[in-house]
Amino acid sequence: MQKRRGLIVWVYSLKQLKNLRRYGFVHYVSQKMKYIVLYVNEEDTQKSIEKLNRLHFVRSVDISHRPDIDMNFAEKIGTNAAFQVRENIDDNPNK
Repeated sequence: MQKRRGLIVWVYSLKQLKNLRRYGFVHYVSQKMKYIVLYVNEEDTQKSIEKLNRLHFVRSVDISHRPDIDMNFAEKIGTNAAFQVRENIDDNPNK
């Protein structure tokens, strides 16, 4: 499976939306706030950002930091609360 990175592309106008499809997969378009969420391959991220910033209708490009965030919250909420659901499942052998 290919690793991907989300890019938030802020634009002046949405008229050139079709042009952005050649840079990656368009996931979401906000017509009110004028931004596009675009997914590109992880290794092509920097090249895509440079190319997108050169376009005249692009205001700025932000990188999604979601892949960099550790999504394991067991230590944050405490070990008892994290394993409470699993203990309830183990207690009921009928299911």
